[in-house]
Amino acid sequence: MEGVRVLEVAQFTYVPAAGAVLADWGADVVKIEHAERGDAQRGLVKALGHDVISKNSTFAPIMEGPNRGKRSLGLSLEKPEAKEVLHELIRRSDVFLTNFLPAARRKLGIDLDDVRAVNPNIIFVVGSAFGHTGPEAESGGYDGTAYWARAGTADALTPDGAAAPTPPPAGAYGDNIGGMTIAGGIAAALYARAATGEPSVVDVSLLGVGAWAIQLNVNLALQSGGPLPKFAPRAGGTPNNPLTGNYRTSDGRWINLCMLQPGRYWADFCQVVGRPELIVDERFDTTEKLMRNALEAGEVVAEIIGGRTKDEWVAAFEDMEGQWALVQDTFEVGNDPQLRAVGGVVDVVDYEGNTQKLVANPVQFDRKPPVLTRAPQFAEHTDQILAELGFSDEQSLNFKIAGAVT
Repeated sequence: MEGVRVLEVAQFTYVPAAGAVLADWGADVVKIEHAERGDAQRGLVKALGHDVISKNSTFAPIMEGPNRGKRSLGLSLEKPEAKEVLHELIRRSDVFLTNFLPAARRKLGIDLDDVRAVNPNIIFVVGSAFGHTGPEAESGGYDGTAYWARAGTADALTPDGAAAPTPPPAGAYGDNIGGMTIAGGIAAALYARAATGEPSVVDVSLLGVGAWAIQLNVNLALQSGGPLPKFAPRAGGTPNNPLTGNYRTSDGRWINLCMLQPGRYWADFCQVVGRPELIVDERFDTTEKLMRNALEAGEVVAEIIGGRTKDEWVAAFEDMEGQWALVQDTFEVGNDPQLRAVGGVVDVVDYEGNTQKLVANPVQFDRKPPVLTRAPQFAEHTDQILAELGFSDEQSLNFKIAGAVT
């Protein structure tokens, strides 16, 4: 996307994550932050019980993840003096990207008609909680409400009788998935504009992304005329397949087996685990018997897996034909040899010159991992961007005196 210019008026993670992906792909993303307060996410000091800023560094993953690769401009959109700068940025941009609510957009003069009046050819993109129309079009939300709770995943993962709904597995979980979705929509809109000359309005809601993520369950519920039954998490195989399920190792870790064709993989599995006699066991010696006696076979598999440690099974299963995975914690994910090998975790140099690591977006072009640059400091590029827009030093100073920029 080199040569594509994106103007981002957004904060927190959901829509800024889309801007970060576009920056990864080569776009020039200018992030407008309030001239005094900046992105509200900069004010967060704790996330998931941890300090968000690294020791001896300004590196804060909560900002770096959704803002890497951008340039930051401090601009107070509510001040009349800011309009000249804003409009010049809009004129030079291909994409206007925002998550501000409709009332705020109207008040600040950044709604669709306002932006298109300045640049009729711009692609206008809104990431919302609940969508651009309907009774809640003016309402705000976060991924915890619109994506997780409202769109059904929280309920689907909460067993009957639980003390509370299951929480999201990670901070900004739906935001990051939604950001990738927005980036894909922008790519399609850029293609459409190049092909037809017509700019699109792109709308993506967290509610819609959440419903899409769980679409199979929702579609089945609509087909059946009611909510799907709940299944509490359980160890071992399923009633029809001992090679699909979670098994505990001797050191308390979990191995996930996901061999959807038990008859195909049973013999190889038995050889790998050192129990070849199970291949000809009359309870399991055909696919039909194995599936009919799956719970009994699952008990045998559980005993086998429980006899060795996680590391022993990882080594033993390395060349097994069937599909399996270690249930990893987040630190293991960040150090996963395969994820590292494919460029899924990459280096980025922080403001102080230290090498840090970030998860890369999962899309690669020409089989090359993205080259990331750090997120900007607050209003770091204001002077640079004003100069690019053609404003003189005197004009820039006047903007600052008026409090329009910082």
